[in-house]
Amino acid sequence: MGSMSRHPEVLWAQRSDKVYLTIALPDARDISVKCEGEGLFSFSAVGVQGGSFDFSLELFGNIVPEGCKTKAGLRNIICSIQKEEKGWWKRLLKSEEKPAPYIKVDWNKWCDEDDNESASDASDDNNAAHGEDDESSDDDGMLYLPDLEKARGN
Repeated sequence: MGSMSRHPEVLWAQRSDKVYLTIALPDARDISVKCEGEGLFSFSAVGVQGGSFDFSLELFGNIVPEGCKTKAGLRNIICSIQKEEKGWWKRLLKSEEKPAPYIKVDWNKWCDEDDNESASDASDDNNAAHGEDDESSDDDGMLYLPDLEKARGN
């Protein structure tokens, strides 16, 4: 289908201070990742059959370019992107439109990260006063997913 470069599957998850993009591309080489402060994220790499894969995303909020880290594993490449301001993003991308089909939610990572996060946050910010409504604060994590539910229905 033409010599278009292809899009790898991208799974994303967030914490209040970071966004994680897991790019499903086994044995990739020539990996190049660029993060620009106003939220532009670009990725390119060569796949195992020599095909080129690339995409760029206009992220929902500003990011800290120096705080972006990339870790290449055997099956995928994980980019952690530091948000300029702590806080939950309503969605991954700036655009209101449904994200491209190759972008999916990393449900596994949401859950784990949420667990760590609620534990550490509770102790940092609001001390013991918070004890009883831990359960409800966990549910809050799910409120950040309205767009994703819609996106999953495709």
